[in-house]
Amino acid sequence: MTSLPLVLVHGFMGGSQQWSAQRDFFSKEREVITPDLPGFSSNAHLSAPDTIEGFARFVLDSLGEKGIDKFELLGHSMGGMIVQEMVALEPDRISRLILYGTASTGNLPGRFETFETSKQRIQQDGISASARRVSATWFFDYEATQGYEDCAKIAELSSFQALMSGLDAMKAWSRTRNLSNISCPTLIIWGEADRTYKWPQVYDLWKTIPNASLSVLPGCSHAAHLEKPDLFNAILADFL
Repeated sequence: MTSLPLVLVHGFMGGSQQWSAQRDFFSKEREVITPDLPGFSSNAHLSAPDTIEGFARFVLDSLGEKGIDKFELLGHSMGGMIVQEMVALEPDRISRLILYGTASTGNLPGRFETFETSKQRIQQDGISASARRVSATWFFDYEATQGYEDCAKIAELSSFQALMSGLDAMKAWSRTRNLSNISCPTLIIWGEADRTYKWPQVYDLWKTIPNASLSVLPGCSHAAHLEKPDLFNAILADFL
């Protein structure tokens, strides 16, 4: 393998298992690293940070422990916030950047519900019901979409502490002022029916990051890599 490692950072209520189609496709030519963030999936036993910077340092430290100094980086949703923080903290380590279904600030006008409502409903309904309800909004046809069930099962593994801390971390975070400082080649990927991150936020990323490219996937919501994995992989491969 001569290509740089590809690091895929999942989002809120996510996990490394979500990237199976990307691992299968890209691991033929490069190392693919899919960390589980603290408080989620296989790392649900770990205490989650309450800042996006804390999550970013976790990923950077994990890569450092593996001896990986230079890599290509993709972040989805909250993971997109985390990778923007990684670029701000250690820009020389990142060769290419993919911001997928995300924004430059945790203030998300038009989100399917407010962060406070999400916190209240998690406390009221419990993790399992909340995980399944929120996961459904990530798909074009909600629960009827292929891939929903597997995604919901991953979301159910999240710890209560990580859900509360993750929502607080996103709400308090912004890296809008750093967008013009991103110097590595950058691709913005967005599903046209995304119910969490709306077009004005995606447009800001595209127009503010120098020389950024944009790809909009039709007939997809927030989980385009699960809804149309072949199309998603082709777009990502072309950029890489």
